[in-house]
Amino acid sequence: MHPTRKRRLIGVLVILAGVAIAASITLVSLQQNMLFFVSPSDIEEQNLPVGREFRLGGLVTPGSVSRADDGLMVQFEINDGVDSVTVKFDGILPDLFREGQGVIARGQLESHEVFVAHEVLAKHDENYMPPEVADALEEKGMHVVPSSGEREG
Repeated sequence: MHPTRKRRLIGVLVILAGVAIAASITLVSLQQNMLFFVSPSDIEEQNLPVGREFRLGGLVTPGSVSRADDGLMVQFEINDGVDSVTVKFDGILPDLFREGQGVIARGQLESHEVFVAHEVLAKHDENYMPPEVADALEEKGMHVVPSSGEREG
């Protein structure tokens, strides 16, 4: 093989190897950073590891919201009609957060019964529920009816 051809072949192989390494790093990085949506009953079914970050969605259980007297710590339960999980959140909840409403909390499991949230998202108007939450609730046998638009005054 001619020396010029040999150099070109080595150059092409080095470029291909670099592209393959970059693509594999990108794919691994994307898989590790994906935030999956799960419902409370999926936590036991999928045996999710403690410390792994994901999004937990469902309805806020009526009567479960408790606030700390000396800070922003809030504790409440999210349920999907089958199971429920206690959520701890240290921060300011969205203005539209209330009991019986669909929410998504982003965070990680402290144990299989306690979820520590870094962010809590609530529906943005009376007729909206996050599609993932609505689908998961329907799958668990709960009939999801949009709010009537009535507000407590």
